[in-house]
Amino acid sequence: MDLRAELLKSIWYAFTALDVEKSGKVSKSQLKVLSHNLYTVLHIPHDPVALEEHFRDDDDGPVSSQGYMPYLNKYILDKVEEGAFVKENFDELCWTLTAKKNYKPDRNGNSVVSHQDAFKLWCLFNFLSEDKYPLVMVPDEVEYLLKKICTAMNVELNSCELDDYLSQEPQQQGGLTVWQFLDLVNSGRFLRGIEQEAVSMAIEEVYQEVIEDVLKQGYLWKKGQLRRNWSERWFTLKPSSLSYYMSEERKEKKGSIALDKHCCVEVLPDRDGKRCMFCVKTSSRTYEMSASDTRQRQEWTLAIQTAIRLQAEGKKSLHKDLKQKRREQREQREKRKAAKEEEMQRLKQLQEEKERKLQELELLKEAQRQAELLLQEEEQRRRLQHEEMQRTLEIQLQEAEQARASMQAEMVLKEAEAERQRKRIVELEEMQKRLQEALQQEVKARQDEESVRYAQARLLSEEEEKLKELMKLKEEQEEYIIKTQREKLVLKQEMENKNKYLEEAQKQLEEVRVNRQRVDQDVMVAQRKLRQASTNVKHWNVQMNRLMHPIGPGEKRSTLSGGFPGFQPTLLARRDSSLKLKQKPEDKICDPVPEESKETVNNGEARRLSLSPDADTMATEPSE
Repeated sequence: MDLRAELLKSIWYAFTALDVEKSGKVSKSQLKVLSHNLYTVLHIPHDPVALEEHFRDDDDGPVSSQGYMPYLNKYILDKVEEGAFVKENFDELCWTLTAKKNYKPDRNGNSVVSHQDAFKLWCLFNFLSEDKYPLVMVPDEVEYLLKKICTAMNVELNSCELDDYLSQEPQQQGGLTVWQFLDLVNSGRFLRGIEQEAVSMAIEEVYQEVIEDVLKQGYLWKKGQLRRNWSERWFTLKPSSLSYYMSEERKEKKGSIALDKHCCVEVLPDRDGKRCMFCVKTSSRTYEMSASDTRQRQEWTLAIQTAIRLQAEGKKSLHKDLKQKRREQREQREKRKAAKEEEMQRLKQLQEEKERKLQELELLKEAQRQAELLLQEEEQRRRLQHEEMQRTLEIQLQEAEQARASMQAEMVLKEAEAERQRKRIVELEEMQKRLQEALQQEVKARQDEESVRYAQARLLSEEEEKLKELMKLKEEQEEYIIKTQREKLVLKQEMENKNKYLEEAQKQLEEVRVNRQRVDQDVMVAQRKLRQASTNVKHWNVQMNRLMHPIGPGEKRSTLSGGFPGFQPTLLARRDSSLKLKQKPEDKICDPVPEESKETVNNGEARRLSLSPDADTMATEPSE
């Protein structure tokens, strides 16, 4: 998504907000105000005459979005330079125009998000929405954004409840508008029992990560280049730079490290009293840093390596790249779904074809059965006729034999009867020919039956081949489903293992904190004992100096104190009181210091103790 497309999304909201009658047109006076504000926030020289000249032929009516687009492209968007304006100010202008008309929070003050958080959600929606107007965010992106917000609050999103919400209305399955999305967040269905401040902090974190391209931010110790001392700074990592500030408010910027494809990050061994060290090497300098623990160091090194990889690949934003990848995955998923539906349609057609051929086969079987019945009936009829004819012939032969026997004696008288018998024989021969023709027809019918059976066997073989293909497709589909389920189980197991590792790391962090507090208390007790011991040593050094002071000739022992010469109780009491007064303000300062500063203090105390006798002697000489 380029800069022009991002700006057009926000301008589209501003234009539709000015379209009060929802006719797709806005009056020219309103467009003048909108254009002037766009010139201001985008830092473009204003041209008040250009709008009038552009719409000179349309003085009497409002202007549609299609009519305003050429002016917008020519006089505003073509002159925009990336980095010359503050994108947040531009978004706030368009949000202010559209929120007055469309955003309706709860009047009773029960909204989950504030007005500023709603603006940030609006920016996130524009970033993740599709490049089609009217702007909508597909359910996958809605779930992705809600998961990011819940993860920032250490809360798990209920995906089933979200699916139920999206499936309630069919029009929401194609995507949510920004106002439907804000109503969904303000309804509290997915953020029950969470304070508004926690929600606001989570939205701010996601906004910085997605919109401002902040890959990671947090406190690190940085080693100076000139004085070589260690200072704690708030670091903010973006794809092109690693900036560091005095505090997390990011008001006072102390410096920035430009990242490119030639940079690299390396882990360093512990030294100089610092642990969990790493360095960032650029072409001109090496920056040494120290994290609070090993986990933080690993997260920082991975994040910096990701920024360097983006620079090497020529990409300006990590989340733009991730959004493009998610979009490609959705397109591939849609293609697979369409291919699956096409496959199911083809299987359905094959099933219908199979059923049709089965019906045809049943019809052929029925026709074959009927033909067989007809053949059986014809054969039975022919057999009956043949038997009847054979019986008739036998009877006629018997009669002929009888007639011949009777006619042997009467040959002359029965010549006419013999002639009639010969004619009868000729008729029988003709009948025999007809029987032979009937037999030939029967043979032909059997040949037709064999051809029908051959066609039936061929259809059965084709049906078996198609059935085998169908079973093979079904097995491939089942194997793909089993493989997908296994991958899903593996991913689920990996997520559970990562969650366990995270909980163990948090427990170890708590133990380290408790140990640190205990060590700090021990250091404070040791400091008090050290100061007490230092005070006692000073006191006894003073007493020893007074005792070891030589007695000059002619001097007398003081009888008032009953002790040693030069001993003045008043002066000693005054010094003891001054030591106590000095000790009290020192006791008030109990801040923990590093071990190196402790050694420095001990060395200074020892040096003062070695010099203290001379100073006390000089102080007592005037009094003597």
